[in-house]
Amino acid sequence: MARKRLTVVVTRKLPEAVETRMRELFEVKLNDSDEPMGEEALAEAVSTADVLVPTVTDRIDQRLLAKSGENLKLIANYGAGFDHIDVETARRRGILVSYTPGVLTEDTADMTMALILAVPRRIKEGIQLIQSGDWRGWSPTGIMGHRIWGKRLGILGMGRIGQAVARRARAFGLQVHYHNRRRLHEDIETELEATYWESLDQMLARMDIVSVNCPHTPATFHLLSARRLKLMKPEAYIVNTARGEVIDENALTRMLVKGELSGAGLDVFEHAPTVNPRLMALPNVVLLPHMGSATEEGRFEMGEKVIINIKTFADGHRPPDQVLPSML
Repeated sequence: MARKRLTVVVTRKLPEAVETRMRELFEVKLNDSDEPMGEEALAEAVSTADVLVPTVTDRIDQRLLAKSGENLKLIANYGAGFDHIDVETARRRGILVSYTPGVLTEDTADMTMALILAVPRRIKEGIQLIQSGDWRGWSPTGIMGHRIWGKRLGILGMGRIGQAVARRARAFGLQVHYHNRRRLHEDIETELEATYWESLDQMLARMDIVSVNCPHTPATFHLLSARRLKLMKPEAYIVNTARGEVIDENALTRMLVKGELSGAGLDVFEHAPTVNPRLMALPNVVLLPHMGSATEEGRFEMGEKVIINIKTFADGHRPPDQVLPSML
């Protein structure tokens, strides 16, 4: 007798090749509109699916999981972060959670480096000057920014992405410093020429540029609080391609408006998709719509990992990218 195919519900539209492969392997319900599912639609999904494939725009919390049916045994997240999923509640209900680590590392590090370059060199202002038609030609004092060569870069979170940022930063002549929950092995520190700071406060006070590359967890919520942001030098810049909740966005905005920081490059926001209008009005702030991982290659590889996690689970084995309690 043929084995029953798993019912898989996908909450957002995925790359066509990924969806095609899913159709071949599973009984799939797709979201062709690509609009985020509402609470009612998500409740129906968790009550009918064997496997749910959510994204960062879906809040899979205790209230939603209470509505899950007996068949739901795997949440195969399409994304490298899983802070939008109540993993502990899922575990108690016998539901495994998997994610897609690794495939977004280089893409996100590229975008981080792009922002590290864009903000001090005032690229946004240069583009706006050209597009407005107000540019009158080269001037010795026109749109002067700051070089990054020789400056101190403080990386908050030295996991895969943080290390990839460090490798790029070295090529641009930046001095690499970092704060991490655990210190790296000395061989990695030597390779990256990276200086470890046990005290985040002390590191922040001495950096020219700070890059946020840590996940959002209860321990990192507002890790860069108003108090900590005020430790930074007024001429410093901050870049965030990780999670908006790591920074107290209101405090950051106030400081940028007052000139207490020189600029910011943000790909993520605390209340996304809502963006603080005061941030949008600032010329020294580069804002991007959470596109750090937005490459065709990366999004396809994310889909491949999701499929491998589901297929491995269907074959009676633990998904290779299962979220474990030690990771929370």
